Amino acid sequence: MELSLKNKVALVCGSTQGIGFASASELAALGASVILLARNEIKLKDCIKNLPAINGQSHRYIVADYASPANLKSTVVDFLSKNEPVHILINNTGGPPGGPITDAATDEFSDAFSKHLICNHILSQATISGMKKARYGRIINVISTSVKQPLNGLGVSNTIRGAVANWAKTMANELGQFNITVNNVLPGATNTGRLNSIISTKAAKMGETEEVVKAGMANAVPMKRVAEPSEVANAIAFLASPAASYINGINLPVDGGRTSSL
Repeated sequence: MELSLKNKVALVCGSTQGIGFASASELAALGASVILLARNEIKLKDCIKNLPAINGQSHRYIVADYASPANLKSTVVDFLSKNEPVHILINNTGGPPGGPITDAATDEFSDAFSKHLICNHILSQATISGMKKARYGRIINVISTSVKQPLNGLGVSNTIRGAVANWAKTMANELGQFNITVNNVLPGATNTGRLNSIISTKAAKMGETEEVVKAGMANAVPMKRVAEPSEVANAIAFLASPAASYINGINLPVDGGRTSSL
């Protein structure tokens, strides 16, 4: 099974922490040259130092903020015009704030749509031409198990994640002929800052400790624990590899079996 990503270039978004950084590390460990993308340059510089370089590959970074799609587009397009094409794109950014959908303001939906779908689309459009020329492309979107089963208390997120999944499936149908696959990885409860924020909010509402809330989440998983970022990153790295050449247009839960649907 061919897993090597030697001579491949990967652009990983939201890559200074959590699933993003874990994914960048796994891709680098398989031999890819990694471009980190995030808004905090200090964190980016620190993360670059900790990426594996088994083939002596060079890792770089782009400073950009999903809050400004126009700036994201110009920054990435300018970078790519001066560098080699990207073969692997990992679309990943933090989820919208939680809360019931009936309490959500309309601008919460537009903000989340912009940060998740519009920015994903900008980055995909910026990298697809290079993937076509190379006859090798992997676009992997980190979404949520809410694509298959909406999660209570995450109304805006449930809505936008579904839109991203449909966007991705449509693109998979269009790009498969160019040897470009588009897949979605759906993390369940994962030990990240995002999960800690959700736990803190739930604990405050329930009048419970954060430990009790986290234990309840873990108990809802057949494996009786939450995931580590590296476990989600392993799935992402596999889908990015040559071994996954005929896997296209799927939603892959990485949730320890928690999602009830097939």
